[in-house]
Amino acid sequence: VQLQASGGGLVQAGGSLRLSCAASGRTFSDRVMGWFRQTPGKEREFVAGITWSGGMTYYANSMKGRFTISKDNAKNTVYLQMNSLKLEDTAVYYCAARMWGLSRDSTEYNYWGQGTLVTVSS
Repeated sequence: VQLQASGGGLVQAGGSLRLSCAASGRTFSDRVMGWFRQTPGKEREFVAGITWSGGMTYYANSMKGRFTISKDNAKNTVYLQMNSLKLEDTAVYYCAARMWGLSRDSTEYNYWGQGTLVTVSS
């Protein structure tokens, strides 16, 4: 599975961005797609996840209500809509995939995209 993340950029606090993650290559219908983020010196942090077959979503508590994960089956793409962005949301955002089973643990994901930088300014 190859993952290509895009959509990062510079946005003012309170603004919105939508990240995309396009999957290609061999994919599995029961896969789980996740978004993580990382800042320098910190561990990779779970943001949101979605099951490909059922569309079940789950979020980190701090992102609930502000971030929305969704998918487009036809495009094999997962999105992360980020609203009401805060300075502390500044990070490199990564999309990831694992073959089955919900997980918030980055070590349980087998495939990773290259990361896209989100910078929130005041």
